[in-house]
Amino acid sequence: MTTFFFTGTGNSLAVAKRIGGELVSIPQVADSPGQTYQDDAIGVVFPIYSLSAPGIVTRFLEGATLKADYKFAVGTYGNHPGAAMLNLRKTMEKRGDRLDYAAAVLMLDNFLPVFEVGSQISKLPKKNVEEAVAKIADDIRGRRNSEPASSIVARMLSGLLGLAGTSSQAKQARSYIVNSECTACGTCAKVCPTGNITVASKVEFGERCASCYACVHLCPHGAIHLKNERSGKRWRNPDVSLGEIIAANQRV
Repeated sequence: MTTFFFTGTGNSLAVAKRIGGELVSIPQVADSPGQTYQDDAIGVVFPIYSLSAPGIVTRFLEGATLKADYKFAVGTYGNHPGAAMLNLRKTMEKRGDRLDYAAAVLMLDNFLPVFEVGSQISKLPKKNVEEAVAKIADDIRGRRNSEPASSIVARMLSGLLGLAGTSSQAKQARSYIVNSECTACGTCAKVCPTGNITVASKVEFGERCASCYACVHLCPHGAIHLKNERSGKRWRNPDVSLGEIIAANQRV
C-alpha cells in the first residue's frame, strides 16, 4: 500500500502514519507530472482548506497515474468538510479514475484568522479523534467501500470558498508579520510545502502560498504572525515531530 500525504502542522501526517503503507509526501512529487504509481492500494491524506482539497493535492491527482485495485482518500478538518471529498472524487473521475473509499476526520482547527488555538485544544477530547482515525485505518485495511456525500449547501460553499482562496493566494504574503524575535534560522523555509519562503538577512514570502500556516505554527521563536490572527498560541500535532514535517516538505 502507498499512502500519499500533504501536511502543514502534522495532523494529516499523523493520520497517514496510522493508516500505514509506504508514506510519500505530495509536495515532493506534485511537480513531477506524468508519473505512474502502482500498488495493491493507493490513497491520499490531506487537510481540508476552505472546504476543499488543497491545490497541491488536486494538482498531484490531475498529473499522476495511480494503478491500484483499491483507492482511498482521507481529509482532515477542524470545522466542516464541505464538499471536499465529493469534489476530490469528481477530480479523479474526470481522468477516468475512481475512488473506492472516502472519509473525513474532525481534528483541531488551526486556521488562525478564525480560530483561537487554545480553545481548540480544549475541545479536542470531545472530538474523539483517536477512535475516528482507528476506524478509518481499520476500514482501509479491510478494503471497505465508502461513498463521499455532501449537501447542496456544502457544495455551493465549497465552490465559493475555493474561488476566493485561489484569487487571494498571491496576496497572502502581505498577511505575514515577522517580528524582532526572528533569528533567520530558516525553519519557516524548511517546512513550507511550496518553496514559497526564502531566508537571507530576513524572511521573504513569495506568491505560491498554500495558506497551510506551517511557517507560523512551527517557527521555534514564535516570530511569524498573521495580521488578522485570533491566537498567539501555536499548534503542531503531538504525534509528529518538527523533523518529520521538515523531511516531508523539503523540496527535492
